[in-house]
Amino acid sequence: MARMTAQSQRQDPYRSFRFKVKWDNLYVAGLTKMGALKRTTEIVEFREAGENIVPRKLPGKTSFADVTLEAGITYDTAFEDWANLVNDFASHSITNLGEFRKNITIDVFNEAGQKALSYNLYRCWVSEYQALPDLDAGANAVAITTIKLAFEWFERDTSVTESQGPARIG
Repeated sequence: MARMTAQSQRQDPYRSFRFKVKWDNLYVAGLTKMGALKRTTEIVEFREAGENIVPRKLPGKTSFADVTLEAGITYDTAFEDWANLVNDFASHSITNLGEFRKNITIDVFNEAGQKALSYNLYRCWVSEYQALPDLDAGANAVAITTIKLAFEWFERDTSVTESQGPARIG
């Protein structure tokens, strides 16, 4: 039996371009792309005595893949400022070890611009920072800066539900 959701009449999936990422209670300016949220659980195989033909499988350790954020280069230095905190941590100039970690929120919006889904990523820190892309005087491209975030876990914010919105016609 299918689970009932807040928008049980919805048939179409959400669009992947309607999203915003927030940290320090502010949406990130100029964000153009975000990598997939991915969780992987190792498989632990074992064989039972007397039934060693077919292995049994149990869940093992779970890991969360790093996520990449890309933004067009603007006056905003949010990516660079956060990336620099990791360097400060490595050089021991940060006294509070939690300063370089942030919790972030990913909000996904429906076609009407209403928040429909939200995920929280916990204890994120910048593991990779690209200040400038390849520069090419002959290209017609937007300059993109990139950060890769390591984080400990993510979870869906179940308090966020899609609004029923206007009634469907037909």
